[in-house]
Amino acid sequence: MGDFVLVVGPHPPVPGDPVRAALSQAAREDGWRPRSLSPKAEVFTCGPHPPRVLGVGPWRLIGDAFDRDHPVFDGIGADDSAAYEKKLLARIWGRFVGVRLTPGGELGAVLRDPSGALEALVWSQDGLTLVCSTWPDWLHRTLKPAWRIDVARLGHLLVDPLAAVGPLALAGPVSVGPGDLLELPLPGRVVPLWRPVRIADRRPDRPIDATARHLVSAIDEAVRGLAGAGGPIAAEVSGGLDSSLVAASLVAQGQSPRVWLNAHGSSAESDERAFVAELAARLGIAPVSQSLASGPPDEAGLRSISQGLRPGLNAMDLRQDEAWAARIVEAGAGAVLTGKGGDSVLVQGLGPEPLADRWTRLGPRALFWSDLPGLARTTERSVWSLALEARRRTALPDPHPLGDRGLVNPDLPLPPLPAWLEGAGRLGPGKAMQIAGILNNIGRHGPSRQSARIDPRHPLCALPVVEACLEIPTDQLIHGGRDRGLARLAFTDRLPPAILARRSKGDLTRLYGGMVLGGLGFLRSWLLEGRLVALGLLDRECLEDRLTREALMWRGGYAEIMTAATVEAWVRTWEARLDPGR
Repeated sequence: MGDFVLVVGPHPPVPGDPVRAALSQAAREDGWRPRSLSPKAEVFTCGPHPPRVLGVGPWRLIGDAFDRDHPVFDGIGADDSAAYEKKLLARIWGRFVGVRLTPGGELGAVLRDPSGALEALVWSQDGLTLVCSTWPDWLHRTLKPAWRIDVARLGHLLVDPLAAVGPLALAGPVSVGPGDLLELPLPGRVVPLWRPVRIADRRPDRPIDATARHLVSAIDEAVRGLAGAGGPIAAEVSGGLDSSLVAASLVAQGQSPRVWLNAHGSSAESDERAFVAELAARLGIAPVSQSLASGPPDEAGLRSISQGLRPGLNAMDLRQDEAWAARIVEAGAGAVLTGKGGDSVLVQGLGPEPLADRWTRLGPRALFWSDLPGLARTTERSVWSLALEARRRTALPDPHPLGDRGLVNPDLPLPPLPAWLEGAGRLGPGKAMQIAGILNNIGRHGPSRQSARIDPRHPLCALPVVEACLEIPTDQLIHGGRDRGLARLAFTDRLPPAILARRSKGDLTRLYGGMVLGGLGFLRSWLLEGRLVALGLLDRECLEDRLTREALMWRGGYAEIMTAATVEAWVRTWEARLDPGR
């Protein structure tokens, strides 16, 4: 969606407050739209879907906000000082940042909705307090903040994929975490309003058919809200299950996107048009398919996606982002609904984890699970090997899923456990992995060349779906021993058998591998002579070994290499921004 900058400071902005006046002028000159929230507070918005402002009691919600169909207020005590805010998040979902102004017009608190779809940076300078979803050039030129790159946090980001949505790798500004409230003035106290472990603890006792209906209701609620968030929409149909769920929900609710879009590669494993045709026949839609756009990475492209508060990890597929946005705009739409995030939320990865979760709840009775033989067949393991591994996994502490450290300096310390994973181990490793995936999904809302022109909307990452799936044990989510088995059951009457029974998944490894190989010469010099090596974060010897044609063809690791290249671009961009004379 679009972006916002809220400026709160002395009133009026006259000779005694030249900074606020300069900010207001710079914002207007750059095309940002102003709106006064109080004599001391002004919010500026821009983008393809500029955030709106909704008043809810003492709060102003900036962004999209929707009433919940079935709010749940469990676990909120009457003596809880944050009871009002917790109830607010129970009855309203969307993509928003909330600000609470004091009776005198000062900024008293900031909250960020649990989806994390909008960034919430807070910074105080020159008597002003700012809350922003981005840090545009006009703001930087005017304030010239005394920030610096936090090398330790940068190392965390390279070691742990989840750190990419945690504290900023910039020392100075404060990023409010999803589901958190920050009291002001800075440094302020952080109040956790929403945590996935609390939602998972609900675990309502429903028969499987009722659970399936509940999941359908949650997906329909999310799709209906985001489809109606404003303006004509487009919809992606990849041929996979997740985008098909969203498409089926759109059709069931009478929505008519301007265009149904499919992108296909040139290899058999990246061309899913046969499944799209099955979906189209079942739903009565007419998708338009276009070839995936690709090209080798270069410095200009990497720098173009490195202007944001975080490395542009959601924007690495920049040529496809450009082509996708252009096609959607050409069709007369300003937003696109996707199926992104479903793998994590609905539980795709299969192994011993669902059985371990069941053992955590039931003990040895878990072995009498009717879906256990199906899980064994799906994972090509014996029932007893699954049982032994599941029993071992239940004894592990809170899991902390880390990425491949192959390129990273082995001496870098492990990052702290993300707050969302604290206590997740007692729910079982499968539920903890699901929570980690939901946390990682926050990065899907990051800026890209696509989001600069249109508004990407991800219903399966929205709170109604996230909460519904957190409440459901993982062994029920893989009903029948199938990945996303409950979703398949829930949408049996909406989707064609070919997609419901599909076991394969589109694979773009060859496409992205070719992109990295095509830019290998550039990537070697970019990384080997780069700032991440100079800062001691990447292992130069390992890079030299991995950045060869032979190593790439035999060992792969394309995503890891592109992540390193993208973080490198962000460091170079921000070092120049913070120290122009560097």
